[in-house]
Amino acid sequence: MNYRRLVSSGSWLVRNLCTVARNAAGKSKSAAVDAASKRENRLYVRLSRLPKTGGTVSEVLNGFIDEGRRVTKEELTHIVKELRKYHRYQHALDIMDWMGMQNVQYNHKDHAIRIDLIAKAKGIEEAENYFNSLPPIAKTQSTYGSLFSCYCIAFKKDEAQAFFEKMDDLKFVNNDLPLSNLMSMFMKLGQPEKVPELIDEMKRRNIPPSSFNYVVWMQSYASMNDLEGVERVREELARDSPDKITPRTYNNLAAIYVKFGEFEKAEECLKKLEEDKRPRDRQAYHYLISLYAHTSNLAEVKRVWASLKQFFPTVTNMSYLTMIHALIKLKDFKGLKECYEEWESSCSSYDMRLATSTVRGFLSADMLEQAEGVLDDAMKKRRELSSKAMEPFMVYFLNKCQFDSALKHLEAAISVDKTWQPMPGTKIAFFDYFMKEGDVDAAEEFCKLLKSRDCLDANAYLLLLKTYAAAGKQAPDMRQRLEKDAIELSQELQDLLENVCPE
Repeated sequence: MNYRRLVSSGSWLVRNLCTVARNAAGKSKSAAVDAASKRENRLYVRLSRLPKTGGTVSEVLNGFIDEGRRVTKEELTHIVKELRKYHRYQHALDIMDWMGMQNVQYNHKDHAIRIDLIAKAKGIEEAENYFNSLPPIAKTQSTYGSLFSCYCIAFKKDEAQAFFEKMDDLKFVNNDLPLSNLMSMFMKLGQPEKVPELIDEMKRRNIPPSSFNYVVWMQSYASMNDLEGVERVREELARDSPDKITPRTYNNLAAIYVKFGEFEKAEECLKKLEEDKRPRDRQAYHYLISLYAHTSNLAEVKRVWASLKQFFPTVTNMSYLTMIHALIKLKDFKGLKECYEEWESSCSSYDMRLATSTVRGFLSADMLEQAEGVLDDAMKKRRELSSKAMEPFMVYFLNKCQFDSALKHLEAAISVDKTWQPMPGTKIAFFDYFMKEGDVDAAEEFCKLLKSRDCLDANAYLLLLKTYAAAGKQAPDMRQRLEKDAIELSQELQDLLENVCPE
């Protein structure tokens, strides 16, 4: 399969967006699935393919059993764990729902996991309802902790603090986890000054700070531009809890020193990380490669890479991906080409992330021919096109004001993946082009596409309104559209509506 042939074929989307005069004339093609594969016999594989194959979790599980196969709770619990890792929350929740319908007994940990999945798949209110429906015996430290974590992740500060008080009354705040959740929440809310206060609270409760707490504590001072505070935490850690110094500690410190321009101290941390890393810890090598790249030290990046390859007989896809990102950051495109070709010639499992990252790297250097060559090679290996790999080309051509070429790649992505949704950066690139051209008609057609893909959100509407404003045009029905699509109006949206859709 030749990717150039695919994107150069007749494009209904190009015609529709360019002329805004004709309806779509093509239908999306489903990604090819190798039904003869032996891997199809594995339950996890069948469930993981659902976004492409369609169907429901219950259909897959019931079909698996109808084939005379056995399904255990342990296997399903493991699959739920894997799906959570890849942010497949709804499917993971569907598995737990199916288990409930089969009268599988939940333990306290299962309830806690289900609360987390409900919050991520359906929202915090549904998670609260589930928690409140649990019998008293199931309202344990695990389930309380799970809902509390959901509040923190959702930045529900008032609810989190009130729930923390409840947990405290029940004597459930007896380890570092609840306070760690609060620290993470306040950091993400831009309130790093709260973290030292929480550390003091931990000490008051005789809860020893974990290695994670020390890292966040240092990050909080760095966020407040207090390098002396960072140094004080580092000294306390070395003095009182040297056993909690981990590779992540040095990684964090090195990143902080880079931020403050203290490159010698950053290099010192990296050397310490090398001294202390465990011989079989690949992640430590990844830290080193990434951070040496941030200090613009290509020689050290290559030295650590050579050391990793010498120590480990098999170099993983993740190691290659780390190195590819480092070479792109350092703008070593000759090295990037060599690294990609080395991986491609030796990989046992083809990881499209490496090809996509390499494409992005080449396009960032205006090396279009090399980027297209990578995508062609990827198609030969996979025998199908990755929709995500098309997005860097869309952004590239939009930045070059080559709209037709960008749209051809957009249609190619649609044709191979019926579930594909453009990444935020891709959406922004399209709207930036529409704003520059003042083309509200094309922007509206693009929004129709987003709506058909269930990703016409508040941010997309914001960009659409900015396009109208840039073109000096009005949209009389915009308020009704926003209400119909249940879009929450931010202050910025309201301000734009005053011009685009005055009442």
